[in-house]
Amino acid sequence: MTIKTDRKVAVVILNWNGAAMMRRFLPSVVEGTGTDGAVIVADNGSTDDSESCVTKEFPEVAWLPLGENYGFAEGYNRALAQVEAPYFLLLNSDVEVGAHWLRPMIDFMEAHPDVAACQPKLCAQRDHGSFEYAGAAGGFIDRYGYPFCRGRILESVERDEGQYDSVCDLFWATGAALLIRREDWERAGGLDGRFFAHQEEIDLCWRLRARGRRVVCVPQSVAYHVGGGTLDAGNPRKTFLNFRNNLFMLYKNLPAAEIGWVMGVRKWLDWVAALKFLLSGDVKNFRAVVKARKEFARRRAEFYADRQHNLALSVDGGQNIPERMNCSLLFLYYAKGVRTFSALLRHVGKAKRK
Repeated sequence: MTIKTDRKVAVVILNWNGAAMMRRFLPSVVEGTGTDGAVIVADNGSTDDSESCVTKEFPEVAWLPLGENYGFAEGYNRALAQVEAPYFLLLNSDVEVGAHWLRPMIDFMEAHPDVAACQPKLCAQRDHGSFEYAGAAGGFIDRYGYPFCRGRILESVERDEGQYDSVCDLFWATGAALLIRREDWERAGGLDGRFFAHQEEIDLCWRLRARGRRVVCVPQSVAYHVGGGTLDAGNPRKTFLNFRNNLFMLYKNLPAAEIGWVMGVRKWLDWVAALKFLLSGDVKNFRAVVKARKEFARRRAEFYADRQHNLALSVDGGQNIPERMNCSLLFLYYAKGVRTFSALLRHVGKAKRK
């Protein structure tokens, strides 16, 4: 089954048992997208009434059944292989949008062919005046692979007071609302299905940035995300996927000159995180970190060919990506009290001048 559209953008929502979310948020997506895009729901083998919800209540939305739950990463790979459009927009089912929300991103991408992907400003659906954890105004990572955003440093989320309303180059764009050129998606190989879920969009954007393609936030487009719709923040399954996938991502993409010492530091930091869980009485999350470390060690060899391929296609071996910041996020947060992106930039700037 192939879905072709004459619209500029295919807005693809990956769904799994999300009928309630779609009834709540799909009307805004259909109305806000208008003639700029075609809305498609790709279904990961739902067992609720998702199919009848979409086909009967939203006849203007295309239904693309995948047959089973492939997870976020492989689900999108399989869905987008069956869609034809110049641009893909990966959109979570728990996102609310406004009128003509796509237009600023489309216009920016059309005017800047060196940009592979972009995201809107992502605010909290429950509080439109605050950024949302999953992407805020665009993502970065530190030297050791810890992600953060303009508007969110670890657990500290900022109010949106217009401080990040400029277009900005990023290291990664959120998978909650990711606009990407079809040709860049295909050249980069899409998402890594082995991740299943969590940090797969950061891995994809790392590959794009290493190959000289830009990723940006266009904050003139705004979306509102509920977040945490599948797994709560403290869920051990989420902890396991985040730790494991972050290690897979580092191994696949780190420059050759850094792989040894960065992975060595991360090993110690992960064991400190595990110990912190244990001392706080959270045995399940302690076990999740230990399990993640063990699975990374067991499966690392299967990512070796991907690592060699990524490095071969990287510009300068992937060493000169300015949005991968030369700092320790954990040190700045816990030792220096840095809680905002602007404060982090000031600390990084001071370090460069020394």
